[in-house]
Amino acid sequence: MEMKKKLKEKKHLFRRFLYYYRPHRKIFCADMASSMLLSLIGIIYPIITRKMLNDLIPNRNYKLVVVFGAVLLGIYFVKMLLNFFVQYYGHIMGVRMQAQMRSDMFNKLEKLPFSFFDNNETGKIMSRMTNDLMDISELAHHGPENLIISTVSVIIAFTYLSTINIYLALISFVCVPFLVIISAKLRKKMRNAFMESRTSTAEINASLESSISGIRVTKSFNNSEEERKKFEIGNKKFVRARKDAYKAMGQFHSGNTFVTDIFNVIVLIAGGLFLYKGKINLGDYSAFIISINMFVYPVLNLIGFMEQYQNGVTGFERFIDIMDEKVEEDSENATDAGVLSGRIEFKNVTYAYDGENEVLDNVSFVVEKGEKFALVGPSGGGKTTICHLIPHFYDIEDGEILIDGKEISTLTRASLRRNIGIVQQDIYLFNASVKDNILYGRLDATDEEVIEAAKMASIHDYIMSLPNGYDTVIGERGVRLSGGQKQRLSIARVFLKNPPILILDEATSALDNTTEILIQQSLDNLCKGRTTLVVAHRLSTIKNADRIAVVADGKIKEQGTHEKLMSQNGMYADLYKLQFRDLDAQ
Repeated sequence: MEMKKKLKEKKHLFRRFLYYYRPHRKIFCADMASSMLLSLIGIIYPIITRKMLNDLIPNRNYKLVVVFGAVLLGIYFVKMLLNFFVQYYGHIMGVRMQAQMRSDMFNKLEKLPFSFFDNNETGKIMSRMTNDLMDISELAHHGPENLIISTVSVIIAFTYLSTINIYLALISFVCVPFLVIISAKLRKKMRNAFMESRTSTAEINASLESSISGIRVTKSFNNSEEERKKFEIGNKKFVRARKDAYKAMGQFHSGNTFVTDIFNVIVLIAGGLFLYKGKINLGDYSAFIISINMFVYPVLNLIGFMEQYQNGVTGFERFIDIMDEKVEEDSENATDAGVLSGRIEFKNVTYAYDGENEVLDNVSFVVEKGEKFALVGPSGGGKTTICHLIPHFYDIEDGEILIDGKEISTLTRASLRRNIGIVQQDIYLFNASVKDNILYGRLDATDEEVIEAAKMASIHDYIMSLPNGYDTVIGERGVRLSGGQKQRLSIARVFLKNPPILILDEATSALDNTTEILIQQSLDNLCKGRTTLVVAHRLSTIKNADRIAVVADGKIKEQGTHEKLMSQNGMYADLYKLQFRDLDAQ
């Protein structure tokens, strides 16, 4: 039963692999036809050799020797052209298939939920998109070629050798099962070793991506040695994995080579005995010895194909792992949200990451249209989770989230998110121009609208001071900008988007007090006329909120205005007094 299941899975995997050949059927067929011709051409040299040894040379027919040589030269010229076609267009086909797979994977990644990226490091994903797809491309191109050329060559060679001496040919063929048995035993070990090697490569890529991205933090804390140690741990693991992989590969090749060496010795001895007994003449014996490699090399190529097959298949399996991940899907009857007013309601919402670690427990609250609603409380209490649930980044387990009275699961995610603007503490800016980064808020905006958004975010004057103004490239993650400038660019993006709902998730917590005051003015302008959720640790920034909710242990502990909560002398009052005790003492 288990074997049937595995066989079914392999067939399914094979069909999915064949799918990527479909757009390249013409090149593939021409490539296979060329490979077939190359196999047929391979038999011509030993045929001519035998003819010369048995007929032309003993009969001193030197004219035909020259003619046969000229014909062989012409055939080899055709062989050169065929080899060029196979190498060039075969690789082109492989690259195009690789590009299609990369596009499919990228499109898939764009549709995956937040939870996937919570559990998978960027470096490992990049490894699948580069290293794995390269191996798949090599298999897609070389695999069928090697399989066809080698298989046809083995059949032709054995048939031809049988015409020389059937018994000697059968003796040669007896060695083949030994090659197959050794390959079968070592193949599984090599497959597992290469899979482990791929995993370690992905891990070291992830470590490297993390270290390079955080190089400024590393330098500022003078922790280069610590990062080097962490990198070396992954690097040594990679070396061990590759060592095991190469050991398995070495055993595979050395075992097969040993059998083929024995094979040549057996043919040499058997042929010599046949010659001694008069069962084969010197010309045929010489032709057989010359031709035997025409049989051995294709067999070795078929065995070598197993290594390439293992690399390609393991890479394709890892590719399929991502392609089979569950994507964000709208409900069957989901409708376009249109333009929302912005009334938000949580009804007994419960949520746990991975279905295990509960973050929100029976949370209920209402934010009226145009209201400024602040969330405060200790870290890990569930504030950011609430912000992530409103745009439907995660599916809740129990309860309802409604906007304008519509359950968000009944709305398409795209239309819902179109109505929500988010400004976070951790800002991501692209390695592109200032203009392109602001345009991310609304890609079809005009230059005038971009400039207006920048002015409203109080960043226009600074942009105009840059060497190329709005066309200035700001570097990876906006590295050439200060924290306040990055934040203002992100605010400009949201101004351009102009959503009815705004989420400010600790938008100023990473800024100094002076910059925070300046940014706060831009944020106040942004909040006007919008339903706003504010997550803040600095309570000074939310004193004037219409309502404040204290979130702790996944529950709403308190709710009300600043004055009301202070009068209750509860958690909010304690947080406020703790944060402002020095100021109150003055």
